[in-house]
Order: sequence, then C-alpha cells, then structure tokens
Amino acid sequence: MADELNGKRIAILAADGVERVELEQPRQALQDAGATTELLSLHEGEIQARNNDLDAAGTFSVDALVKSASVDNYDGLLLPGGTVNPDQLRMDTDAVAFVRDFMGTGKPVASICHGPWTLIEAGVAKGRTLTSYPSIRTDLRNAGANVVDEEVARDGNLITSRSPDDLPAFSSAFVELLGQEGERA
Repeated sequence: MADELNGKRIAILAADGVERVELEQPRQALQDAGATTELLSLHEGEIQARNNDLDAAGTFSVDALVKSASVDNYDGLLLPGGTVNPDQLRMDTDAVAFVRDFMGTGKPVASICHGPWTLIEAGVAKGRTLTSYPSIRTDLRNAGANVVDEEVARDGNLITSRSPDDLPAFSSAFVELLGQEGERA
C-alpha cells in the first residue's frame, strides 16, 4: 500500500504557530502512501512550529503562497491545528477563499484540533458533522455544525479529529479517503 496515493498532490495550509506534530505526522503518512505534499502559507520562507502552543518547535519551509495557489492543482487539503495557526489563517482572505473553494470541489479535506476554525470562517461548517478540540466546539455549534466527540468524524469529503492523540486514526482515515477518491476517478 506504499504507493496507493502515487500521483496525488496534497496541499497543507498552515501559518506560524502550527502544532508541529499535527503537520508532521499526517504529512509523513501521506508521503509514505506515495503522495506529494506542498506546504502553502501566508508568507514566503519558513513558518514557526510550536509544541503544545507554547514551546518553539523549529520551522517548516514554505513551498508556495496560498494567495497564488489554485485548488485545481491539488487532490486533497490538510488543515493542521495549533491555536495560533488557524487563527491567523481565518484572518487572511486568501486562505479563507482557498478553503471555501476547496470544500466546494468535493475533494478530500482533513482538519484536526483547532483547524476547523478556518472551516467556520470559510462558511463551510454549517450542516456538517465535525469534531475538534473541545474549546472550539461551541464555535462549531454556533456555525451550524453537528458536533461529535469522536476520534475521527467523517462527513462526505471532510475528515476531522480532536487532538494530537487522534493523529494515527486521523492520518489513516485521510489516506484511506484519498485512496477511495482515486478508485472513483
């Protein structure tokens, strides 16, 4: 199964403050399955990662700017969390438009922890069944989402998980969903 995602190109949308493990582990799972990943962000260079939101955890090199990215160039979208990262993304009109447009394609999207904040801002949470970090569940409910407390929630093309504790199941579910998309193509 190491090549089940060969030819798939996955966008990872993240900004400074991204929770390191929430970017690193799913990206590795995608690459292990044969996918190519590209880190999109708000600025060129590198973004600062965090551990538990508080501790500096190195950097990630940015591959492209979200304002220049086209949803047509990607087969899936990963939205890692951390609190600062999605808070920055939801304040950026280009990032919000990218997420809204991506959700509109029906292609697979995976978001973990605080990542669903960007889904709320993009106006795509209403009527969807989602999970998230406990502190933003009220935000999801207020946006019209059906909130569940599960390791992985899948609603059509959308996968969500609660926290880094759920990363193995989250990563596996996203790889599986992307593989299913390939079978339908």
